[in-house]
Amino acid sequence: METELSRTLGIEHAIFGFTPFPAVAAALTRAGGFGVLGAVRYTAPEDLARDLDWMQEHTDGLPYGLDVVMPAKKVEGATEAEVEAMIPEQHRAFVRATLAKHGVPELAEGEASGWRITGWMEQVARNQLDVAFDYPIKLLANALGSPPPDVVARAHDHGVLVAALAGSARHARHHAEAGIDVVVAQGYEAGGHTGEIASMVLTPEVVDAVSPLPVLAAGGIGSGEQIAAGLALGAQGVWLGSIWLTTTEAELHSRALTDKLLAAGSGDTVRSRALTGKPARQLRTEWTDAWDDPAGPGTLPMPLQGLLVAEAVSRIQRYEVERLLGTPVGQIVGRMNSERSVRQVVDDLTRGFEKAVDRINRIAGRSAQ
Repeated sequence: METELSRTLGIEHAIFGFTPFPAVAAALTRAGGFGVLGAVRYTAPEDLARDLDWMQEHTDGLPYGLDVVMPAKKVEGATEAEVEAMIPEQHRAFVRATLAKHGVPELAEGEASGWRITGWMEQVARNQLDVAFDYPIKLLANALGSPPPDVVARAHDHGVLVAALAGSARHARHHAEAGIDVVVAQGYEAGGHTGEIASMVLTPEVVDAVSPLPVLAAGGIGSGEQIAAGLALGAQGVWLGSIWLTTTEAELHSRALTDKLLAAGSGDTVRSRALTGKPARQLRTEWTDAWDDPAGPGTLPMPLQGLLVAEAVSRIQRYEVERLLGTPVGQIVGRMNSERSVRQVVDDLTRGFEKAVDRINRIAGRSAQ
């Protein structure tokens, strides 16, 4: 499953995997793909350095990348405390009332919230980059638009390719103008922050818009047949995120959440602003329903919403309150019905790809080689 981009990066399969779990990213790299570690949860630079040290020890010298979040719009000159002070009291009261309605216990005295979306703030991402460029990362991805010009230049000075996600051809052209090296065409079906155009329509539009830049197809992909379709549409690889959540290497720290993912169908997700303030596809729960209810106060813009709900999400996860428990995940969740190792997933993807290519060859009257 080689393309020009995979050969440039020195990987066997053009399968790029975004994940917050170092063990998953490393396993994908060892399996011949390209693991991309999500950095948003690392609020302390030393924690990121610790896990990048671990990646170095467990990737056998093979390439991997890092994904940061640098929003196109930011709160200028504001500290985290100053941003939190902007949160209206009615929103705080709504959080308290929703948690009380479902009987969610308080965190134990002295127990800090383990889930802080401060990584949505640009300075946090810049601190992460100060660490990351000390390591031999081969790709830097940004989930929310093009990184600032100085970041793109800094990455290129280190010999690092820069990727950015796009939900439309217009966004993709902006990335190309900003000097981005790889565009990830992320369709409506994807987990996390995503736009409104489906992958089958979006991928060829983006390929045409930014040619000859390489494009990765993303959104709702979880089989080799879908990878073949993405490459047939002009992509030079695929960008997968959700499929790794139910792998044996994933560290969800919640059996209840894993079971919810395994049981969910493709119709059990929703695009909601409940988690970060921007539309993000996630499991539909009574928590997302509460925030999407017109009778509620509505969500706040990024990064206010993420800071508002941080402790609440920690409490929901800590006590595994099933009705409220969720996670960002794409519509491919309907195919995530068994726990497999990362290598097993990659093997299934490559086998499915080969079957799809053989099928097309037969339709075209060619014998498989």
